[in-house]
Amino acid sequence: MSEVVNFASDIDPKTLEQADALSRLPFVHPYIALMPDAHVGKGSSVGTVIPTRGAVIPAAVGVDIGCGMIAVRTNVHALDLTDLNLAELRAAIEAAIPLSPGNYNKTLHEFDFTKDRIAGLEAKAAADGVDLSHSPKWREQLGSLGGGNHFIELCLDESDQVWLFLHSGSRGVGNKIAQKHIKVAQDICKKWFVPLEDKDHAFLSHGTDEFWRYINDLRWAQAFAMENRAEMMDRYIRVFHGWLGATGEPEQVEVERINCHHNYTEQTDISGTNVWLTRKGAIDASEGKAGVIPGSMGTRSYVVIGKGSQKGLLSAPHGAGRRFSRTEAKKRFTEADLADRMQGIEYRHGAEWIDEIPDAYKDIDVVMEDAKDLVTVTHELRQILNVKGT
Repeated sequence: MSEVVNFASDIDPKTLEQADALSRLPFVHPYIALMPDAHVGKGSSVGTVIPTRGAVIPAAVGVDIGCGMIAVRTNVHALDLTDLNLAELRAAIEAAIPLSPGNYNKTLHEFDFTKDRIAGLEAKAAADGVDLSHSPKWREQLGSLGGGNHFIELCLDESDQVWLFLHSGSRGVGNKIAQKHIKVAQDICKKWFVPLEDKDHAFLSHGTDEFWRYINDLRWAQAFAMENRAEMMDRYIRVFHGWLGATGEPEQVEVERINCHHNYTEQTDISGTNVWLTRKGAIDASEGKAGVIPGSMGTRSYVVIGKGSQKGLLSAPHGAGRRFSRTEAKKRFTEADLADRMQGIEYRHGAEWIDEIPDAYKDIDVVMEDAKDLVTVTHELRQILNVKGT
């Protein structure tokens, strides 16, 4: 049994139980790390970092492979937004980026940069033998947000500089890839009578055909997720530039871009041992690595630089982390509560987003205090506009 290293000061017993169960898997090495935002998930907790030798657990990576954040710092200042209507910007964003889980792009020709992204993903799939026949509309999914806690924001930093900010992943195609390989792993473990405390601990053994088929598909899904965020951000920049009424090329407003995953696995060195490091709701916090840690809607977010903590398995939290399940949040809070928490922020009103109320999440400032040995904060962001997926 491996150790569990816990960075969370606010954590429930079930999350610790899930981590303990994972730590008993014989291929976990050197230990499990729970990030400050860790909370109960399916099979393993969200906010868990899992280093493994000779195996990968598809369900631990999760069904939204490559989900993550992208942030762009602009050369626009809050003073440049004076007298502009944020509701008009929100409407323009909603027109340019499909928001709901099943509402994909109606055309692939609206933006000139989309074609090259699709061509690159097609080429990668062909080169790596990735079968996408299960997702014939994956191209239409590129540049779409999705539901749940996926969002788009307009933020101001500590100097009132404007940032564009969004959270999304590999959409339906990534989900199909994940479900396919989770089932394969479960079937193999069942066939060989492998004892598991949870069926979502089912693993694929390094070197087998099934293992490398998963890794190839997973890497494609990670690439799709990265490009999906970039596609949406490029659309967002176009819309933002038009809303400003600025001259010149839209791209000229961009100063810095950070695009990072928080649901994925990769090979890396941990304390001199080569492992498959699965970050289920955690970002890469290797020394000098830039990352983004969002709060909930209505609370602050952070741009960070990794400290390369070996104890933290080169990782950091990916957000605030849920305190209440979606079902529990809908029982506890009302649409009026949400409106109260979102005062001063332009957002999509409606009962659909009660489960995303800030009260359903941990205090992001506590999470960041717990993460002080993992990352250095470079920018603190506060949102003035929020667009949630449906």
